Amino acid sequence: MLKTETADNWWKTAVVYCLDIEKYFDANDDGTGDIDGLCQRIDYLAELGVTCLWLMPFMPTEGRDDGYDITDYYGVDPRLGDHGDIVELIRTAKDRGMRVIMDLVVNHTSHKHPWFVKARSSKSSPYRDYYVWRDHPPEDTSEDVVFPDAENSLWTLDERTGQYYLHNFYSEQPDLNIANPAVQEEIAKIVGFWMQLGMDGFRVDAVPFFIQERGIPQEWTDVYSDPHDYLRELTSFMKRRRGDAMLLGEVNLEYPDQMEFFGGENGDELSMMFDFELMQRMYLSLARQDATEMARTLKRRPQLASNNQFANFVRNHDELTLDKLSDQERQEVFDAFGPEEDMQLYDRGLRRRLPPMVDGDPRAMRMVYSLLFALPGTPVLFYGEEIGMGENLEIPGRLAVRSPMQWTSGKNGGFSTVAPSRLVAPLTGGGYGPEHVNAEDQRSDPDSLLSFVSLLARRYRECPEVGMGDAEVLDHEAPSVLAHRCTWSPFGGGNASSVLVHNLSPEATSITVTLEDVEEGTGVLDLFSSDRYEVTKGGKLALEVGAYGHHWLRILLPGDRRLH
Repeated sequence: MLKTETADNWWKTAVVYCLDIEKYFDANDDGTGDIDGLCQRIDYLAELGVTCLWLMPFMPTEGRDDGYDITDYYGVDPRLGDHGDIVELIRTAKDRGMRVIMDLVVNHTSHKHPWFVKARSSKSSPYRDYYVWRDHPPEDTSEDVVFPDAENSLWTLDERTGQYYLHNFYSEQPDLNIANPAVQEEIAKIVGFWMQLGMDGFRVDAVPFFIQERGIPQEWTDVYSDPHDYLRELTSFMKRRRGDAMLLGEVNLEYPDQMEFFGGENGDELSMMFDFELMQRMYLSLARQDATEMARTLKRRPQLASNNQFANFVRNHDELTLDKLSDQERQEVFDAFGPEEDMQLYDRGLRRRLPPMVDGDPRAMRMVYSLLFALPGTPVLFYGEEIGMGENLEIPGRLAVRSPMQWTSGKNGGFSTVAPSRLVAPLTGGGYGPEHVNAEDQRSDPDSLLSFVSLLARRYRECPEVGMGDAEVLDHEAPSVLAHRCTWSPFGGGNASSVLVHNLSPEATSITVTLEDVEEGTGVLDLFSSDRYEVTKGGKLALEVGAYGHHWLRILLPGDRRLH
């Protein structure tokens, strides 16, 4: 097997871990997590099996959108540390085998960013065209706002100059004019700066909003040409600076539209994208205890270029959006996992973490996280998932899932030693509080969720066919079970093939799948239980699948000399 292919396209077999520095670990005991604190927890992440660290925004901010309203793209929030601390973090992470990526938030700035302060000072300001303006009152855009609880229009009047400025998110986050070559040059400088400090790539925030032409005057769109040409140029610039850098895009669109953001067959735009379609169908399947919708979605996933990849996730730092489901389907998920109004957000999503949604059932939790790592693509964890943290619904809006990391059963969950009133955010309480859920206790427990997720990360890395190979959904007779096969035939010869089986129901069942190209008598090894099976005549493989059961089955093909 030519393993170097997994190194060249490293993001296709990475274990990605997303965290908010200010919520992770407070080393200087001021109530806010910091970069030094994260450095002190790098070995924990290495033990977990993380190979790519995704840092949520750590630049100076006005605090309107939890760091996504940036006032200085080249700075470091002084509460968290300085550039020296960032360099030490990157160096330490790489020493432990982790790449580091960061959020690239360039759809908008803070309204306190110097560019916007200068832009709104006068219509003749050289920064005026860094943003999007209009003279006349806009049409009704209330149906298009991202945050309907806070905004009723995409445009806000700037009283000093009498013009309206565009903002797809909060009014304190004016949109940049991406058609302006000067803005494009600024973005390239930002990318180049952080790559020079050692970043391995970027998670690009709100990509469709970032490159879209909506609201931009024609005089600029005529210059801009095709938005995807620009995204292609940005990727090319990044690759010139560093060939193995990557862009992970937030693109909540349907598959045909996502293909455009990959760059079609050439794959020369975004390297990876989150699979929002599959995530939403996963929750619908979990609610129904029927894997049919997931199977259908996997079957219609488009074929990607060899360097492109889908990123899979159980939850992220935002609301758990269900916007691609029908009203009836969304209600099914609400009824199953968030029946109370306070658990829902914007009539389209949930502000909950997985463990409370499944009533803390360890079988269901393990099955879902096994599924996360087994799905074709790259798994992305959100901090605290590895120990089964819950949400804090007393924290407003999307921030309910961004409570401090729970390290110990002691004061403030070991996050900080300050008085609880001084914490950057309240801790989760009740049955999911740190006295019941914390990393320290689980590290010494071989049967803990933390130990299980660590093993999942290891098995995923040992099975590059899951991230690199071709996927096939396997038909069988049990609706509650998703069975798929991943096969990789890398350049250099040899085959690697695994069958991944997950039962979405609390009822045990049995299945028989057909492996058409596998000869009778071929052995199959369960990578978790070490049980062995044998393929029978016609490529048949029969399995018993327990309640919320899961199997990672390696087909022992001739020439596969991997350690078991």
